[in-house]
Amino acid sequence: MAALPSPTAFRTLPVPGLGRDLRVWGGKVRGKSLPLVLHFHGGTFDSGDLDSGAQLAQLMVGAGAVVASFDYPLAPGHRFPDAVEAGYAALEWLYKQRTALAGKDAPFFVAGEEAGGNLAAAVAMVARDRLHPPLAGQVLVAPMLDPCSGTPSLRDKLGPQVECRWAEGWQRYLRGPMDAEHPYAVPGRAQRLAGLAPALVLTAADDPMRDEAVAYADRLRAAGVPATSAVLGLATGWPQSLEQELPDDCPCAGEAQCWLRDFFQAPTPPPPS
Repeated sequence: MAALPSPTAFRTLPVPGLGRDLRVWGGKVRGKSLPLVLHFHGGTFDSGDLDSGAQLAQLMVGAGAVVASFDYPLAPGHRFPDAVEAGYAALEWLYKQRTALAGKDAPFFVAGEEAGGNLAAAVAMVARDRLHPPLAGQVLVAPMLDPCSGTPSLRDKLGPQVECRWAEGWQRYLRGPMDAEHPYAVPGRAQRLAGLAPALVLTAADDPMRDEAVAYADRLRAAGVPATSAVLGLATGWPQSLEQELPDDCPCAGEAQCWLRDFFQAPTPPPPS
């Protein structure tokens, strides 16, 4: 069997018309069609870059995918819906390159962590509503889905603290209160979920976004969307630790990669967990 490319090797591709780049991790393997993933890094909408998103990108490459991480526009200079529209434009362009990058008929995914998980979920909704491109799935890791969430997992993380980096990020991203009603801005409150691509939702016991992530997966399943959710029991430090360089002995990497590999390789939509 041909060896997969190194998960740490990448190249940069400019997206025509956007003035922004994709960092492509991994590459095509002769005689194989690999999953192709458009990846959105975290950073509470107003920070983060292709370097800080490298950990999840490398985990997905190690799980057998070709990953294109997108340098999307950040708030507050670019508020909603700028990042969503730029992400969808990158999705359309990347879909046209799928044979060259990942092989003929490569299955096509979106993925993201934290705020990037929000953008991945939103872009999956746009693709459904605009009827293109066809998505094989969406991977949401410690996703930041609801600015109005006061869940136990968030309270456990913050304690008596009122303000936090996630609340500040939402304030910089949304133009005003009405944006919180838009499903592309706040996927966790979307009223219509039917017809979305199958989802893998990964969170952890110590993830402050755990409860909203699990609730979203439950709502997807209730809407008839195949959705697999997993709460990793090991201490992950997610989502902040996802911005750090992947250590060789990361305790959660193996478990997370197993979930990713199974999702990418599923010949049919994964069954509900």
